[in-house]
Amino acid sequence: MLIWDAHTHLSGVPGNTPEERLGRLLEFADRLGVQRLCVSMGLNWSYDPSPDDLRKQNDEVLQAVNRFPERAFGFVYLSPNHVEASLAELDRCVAHGPMVGVKLWVARRCTAPELDPLVRRAVELKAVILQHTYVKATGNLPGESTPDDLAQLARRHPDATFICGHTGGQPEIGILAIRGCKNIYADLCGSDPCAGMTEMAGRELGAERVLYGSDAGGRSFASQLAKVFGAEISEAAKRLILGENLKRLLTPMLKTKGVKW
Repeated sequence: MLIWDAHTHLSGVPGNTPEERLGRLLEFADRLGVQRLCVSMGLNWSYDPSPDDLRKQNDEVLQAVNRFPERAFGFVYLSPNHVEASLAELDRCVAHGPMVGVKLWVARRCTAPELDPLVRRAVELKAVILQHTYVKATGNLPGESTPDDLAQLARRHPDATFICGHTGGQPEIGILAIRGCKNIYADLCGSDPCAGMTEMAGRELGAERVLYGSDAGGRSFASQLAKVFGAEISEAAKRLILGENLKRLLTPMLKTKGVKW
């Protein structure tokens, strides 16, 4: 079965270098049959990275994926607090480099107009956009987006393709928030496995709009795969969620870059 992981990081993994950490991630992935990883953000994170920090973290991901080009896809880390620097990173890492997607985290909520030029450039490059989202009982971070925020951004950019990172961490809220936006895909990763979440995503969105992701090394591959393998859905739906959907989303970019998969 094709298994492509839409959401992994280099943090929380043993190793002193980006290459060592991705190598360990792939050792774990191999135990469970995960063939490809989408990797974003470097060894050490900050909530509001400077332009220099963005470049450093993207360099670390470039180091890692260049060591394992047949196994890993890089997503360029951007910040709407530094639009010009982020546009430059998009061109450096995606237009003129090997990366295939965009990662946005918590520097600023994604309803902000500063996101618009980043999204427009990503569309031009055929890059999918992975936006972190959460709905926290204790309250979100000041710049942390919710699935509702992402839905607003997606409506402004109907030609863009978004992945709703973590689907808000509370899928019963996140799934309904993005249901009406056909250009948003639900990312199952990050939260604890619970009965019914994958079934609800398939029922409300269609299995074609649901993606497996792990959030490794913050979470294990096994616990997040369990959300799909343990779901009461068809084998065809499991195949879509585990890899075929992500492959379809990345195919335009991979063809542009001449990447074989």
